[in-house]
Amino acid sequence: MTLLARIARFLFWLLVISWSAWLLRRVFGWMLKNAASEQQQNGTGSAAPQTPPGSHRLVRDPVCGMHVDETLSIPLREDGELLHFCSLACRDAHIAGARKFAAHG
Repeated sequence: MTLLARIARFLFWLLVISWSAWLLRRVFGWMLKNAASEQQQNGTGSAAPQTPPGSHRLVRDPVCGMHVDETLSIPLREDGELLHFCSLACRDAHIAGARKFAAHG
């Protein structure tokens, strides 16, 4: 078999495999979407309003000023106020600063 025939055969099978993967992804996505819509219609889904896909509320870290997705942030309730931090280091720095400020009056 010549080199050109082997390359053509390889490209053909690569195309077949990629189309198969695309088709499987579409079928599974369709099945998951239908299952989710059935849950919402039956009332078995969560009662909380869901945010549209891709939209998240961003909160600002009071220590470094970085904006973080609220679901990924590290929350801390302090004096009835809910603060969100981007990392444990920022949260610990805020707590240490608050303790230092409280110690000096």
